[in-house]
Amino acid sequence: MLKIKGFLATGLPLPPSGLLEGLRGQRGSREAGPERRETAGTMQDTPQAAPEPALLDPEVHVENFRQAREARRLELVEDYVELIADLIGDGGEARQVDIAARLGVAQPTVAKMLKRLAEDGLVQQRPYRGVFLTEAGQALAEQSRERHRIVERFLCALGVSAETARRDAEGIEHHVSGETLEAFRRFAEAHSDA
Repeated sequence: MLKIKGFLATGLPLPPSGLLEGLRGQRGSREAGPERRETAGTMQDTPQAAPEPALLDPEVHVENFRQAREARRLELVEDYVELIADLIGDGGEARQVDIAARLGVAQPTVAKMLKRLAEDGLVQQRPYRGVFLTEAGQALAEQSRERHRIVERFLCALGVSAETARRDAEGIEHHVSGETLEAFRRFAEAHSDA
C-alpha cells in the first residue's frame, strides 16, 4: 500500500501502528477464540460469529470487478454527454474549448473523446458549429442527470450538506446499481421535507 506523508493512497489517514499489527495477529500471544468479558465480577465467554471468508467465489469476484470496470468506462462517457447537454442548455452550443475548460483537460483529450462519442452515436460534430447530442446522447445525458439528482437527494436526506452532496453525487452516480439507486430514491422520498 502506498504511503504519502501519513496518508494512504486513498487519502484516508493511516490507522495507529499497533492497530494493524493487532488485526494481523502479530501482537501478543492471544489465540483466536471466544472473547472474555467481565459480568458482575466474574469472567464469562462471549461467543463470536465465525469469520467471513476473505475471498468470494471466483465467478462472483470476476463479475464484481467486471461491473466496476464497466462503471468506470461509462463514467467518462456520461460526464461528457451530461456536460455537453448542460452547455447547450445554457448557451445554445457546446464547443470543444468550453468542454476542455469545464473538465480541466487539454483540448486534444476532448477531441479524442468526442471522436469516440461520435463513433458510439452519442454526438455529432459540425464544422464551425460545435458539438451536438444525438437522440441517444440526449437520452444518456438525461438518465445520468436523473441518477445524479437521486443520489444528491439521498445524501441530503442523510443530513449531508447540499454542497458536499452535489460533489459526492458526481462520483457515486456512476457506480450504483439500479437496485441501489431505487433504494436511494425511496429513502429520499420518505425522508424529504416537502
